[in-house]
Amino acid sequence: MLKKDFIHNGFAHLEQLLSFEEVVELRKLYNVLLEDKKLTAGLRSDLSGNSSNTETVEKITQIMLPSRIKPQLLQKQVYTKALAWAQNLLGEDMALDFDMLINKAPFTNTETPWHQDAAYWIDLPDKRSVSCWIALDDVYEENGCMWFVPRYDNQLFKHTHSKEGGALSIAIRPKDGKPVPLKAGGCTFHDGFTLHFSKGNITDGPRRALILNYRPQEMIQLEREQGMDHTGKRKFRKSK
Repeated sequence: MLKKDFIHNGFAHLEQLLSFEEVVELRKLYNVLLEDKKLTAGLRSDLSGNSSNTETVEKITQIMLPSRIKPQLLQKQVYTKALAWAQNLLGEDMALDFDMLINKAPFTNTETPWHQDAAYWIDLPDKRSVSCWIALDDVYEENGCMWFVPRYDNQLFKHTHSKEGGALSIAIRPKDGKPVPLKAGGCTFHDGFTLHFSKGNITDGPRRALILNYRPQEMIQLEREQGMDHTGKRKFRKSK
């Protein structure tokens, strides 16, 4: 059923990818990275677009390639389990392209606007991709669970920066969006052309997520040859 949903809609979810014990272990490493700005320098940004030196709280913290900083992450079962699902969904040649952490801090109420991940990526001849978005906290509308709308084939909408340095966004607000609440350890899967969004966090707790992105090994090699390494710079691809 999960594969059928993913192929048909461009997204699907799994109630439990990780055990509670696995989630607790990931939270420990996650929090170290979240709290140490020196350790994560160069791979860290605030997707809210906040660039004010007076702001002490990052609203939407993004840390690209956490496994480059903490290689022991790659030994965690989450990477093995997510890869197995990616290969089940799109083929045995799927491999890890990049990982990232995204945290929505408590009481920041800052949405991640509707967008497609493909807008951040170079155009590739094989467009298969799947992002596994793993909840490390219980997620629901009030703290920023994921919302999706069914995929429009491989159509790429026009994206702009709603705020310089912030996340990309599209001008329209889809009316058929569907929230996907999850317990900690659950996950969603979506492809690069699937529109998605999340509300701001209005609760008193963090909303921590680990995202693992997979695509064909040959396409990863092609990306690297063209200088694409997902280091978090806010470049984007124009729609056609």
